Amino acid sequence: MTEFSATDRQHMRRALELAANGLNTTTPNPSVGCVIADGEHVISESWHERAGEGHAEARALALAGTRSAGKTVYVTLEPCTVHGRTPPCVDALIAAEVNEVVCAMGDPNPDVNGQGYERLRAAGIAVRHGLFADIAAGQNEGYISRQSRGRPFVTLKWAQSLDGATAMRSGESQWITGDAAREDAHRLRARACAILTGVGTVLADDPLMTARLPGVVRQPRRVIVDSQQRTPKQARILTPDADVLMVSPLACDNWGLADAVECWQSPASSDGRVDLTALLQHLAALGTNELMVEAGATLTGALMADGLVDRIVAYVAPAVLGSETRGVAMTPSWTALSDGVRLTIENVITVGRDLRVQLVPESETN
Repeated sequence: MTEFSATDRQHMRRALELAANGLNTTTPNPSVGCVIADGEHVISESWHERAGEGHAEARALALAGTRSAGKTVYVTLEPCTVHGRTPPCVDALIAAEVNEVVCAMGDPNPDVNGQGYERLRAAGIAVRHGLFADIAAGQNEGYISRQSRGRPFVTLKWAQSLDGATAMRSGESQWITGDAAREDAHRLRARACAILTGVGTVLADDPLMTARLPGVVRQPRRVIVDSQQRTPKQARILTPDADVLMVSPLACDNWGLADAVECWQSPASSDGRVDLTALLQHLAALGTNELMVEAGATLTGALMADGLVDRIVAYVAPAVLGSETRGVAMTPSWTALSDGVRLTIENVITVGRDLRVQLVPESETN
C-alpha cells in the first residue's frame, strides 16, 4: 500500500482546493490543481482554468522555472500524454527534471490512463498515486462518466412542496421555494456543461435556463427536447447569443429555426419520442461532462424509468399545496412498490427556509 505523509496530505489538499477554482470553467476538460513543493515549502501552484489554456502542471512549472528541478509535484489527475490544444504535461515534467510526482487519481481517458505514470517512471521520476482519489473523482465525476461510460453525469433537479407538488394544475410554479434555494440551484447550473429541458417547460414557463450569479463567465449549453417541434421562435431560451441545441426525431430542415440555433435529429424511441440514451451519447461526443436536467414530469419520468439519472437534487419547501397539483414525474404504469426507483440519501441541508435533499439511485452505491 502506498504511504503518504502529513506533508503529502497538506499539499494535495491545497492542489484540490486549486482544482475547485476551475469547476465552472474547464469543460470539456477535467478540473485539475497542482502544487510544486520542496518538503513543506511551496515553490509554485496553479490550476487549469479553461480548455485551450495551460494545464495545471504546465502553469505551475512555468511559475517555478528552474526551481522545480529535483522537487515534488502534487497534481490531482494523472498528467496527460497526448498533444491536444496544449502539449503533453508529462513531457513538461520530464524536461523540468522533477524528482517525484504524487497524483490523486488516474486519468480515465483511454488515451492517457496509466501511460502518464509509465512515461514518468521510464524517465526516472518516482510516482505515487491514490491520495484523496475520492475527492478528485468527485470534482471530475462528469469527466469520468464521459470517458468511461460514453455519456455525461446526469443530475436531475427539481423544486417541490412537502407533499410532492412541482406546480399547480394550472402550471403556476413560481415560486415554490425561496430565494436561497433558487440561488443554490443557479450554482448547480454554473457548474453544468449543459442544461436539459423539454418543450413543455419552455411553453409553460418560457425560461432562460441561465446561471444568473455574479462572476459567471461561462453559460451552460441549453438542450431542448422537442419531439413535435413546438418550441416558439420567440422563446426567451432562443436568444441570439445563446448556445442552444434543439433535439427532435423529426427532420431539422422542417423546423424553420434561426441559423444560429443548432439542431440534432435524434433516433426515435419506440413511441416516436427522442431516444434519450442516444441523446446522452451525442452530448458526450460534443464534450458534455455534466448535464443538469430541469424539466417537467414527462421528461423527468422518462429519464428515471430508463435508468439515466445519476443524482437527484430536490429542493423541498415547507408547504402543502393539496391535490390540484402536478407531481414530479410521469412514469410507466408501475403497480407495485418494487417497480419504483429506490434512492439513497447522500445528504440533507437547510437552504434558507427550504431543504436541499441530494440522492443517488441505490444501484449507484452498491
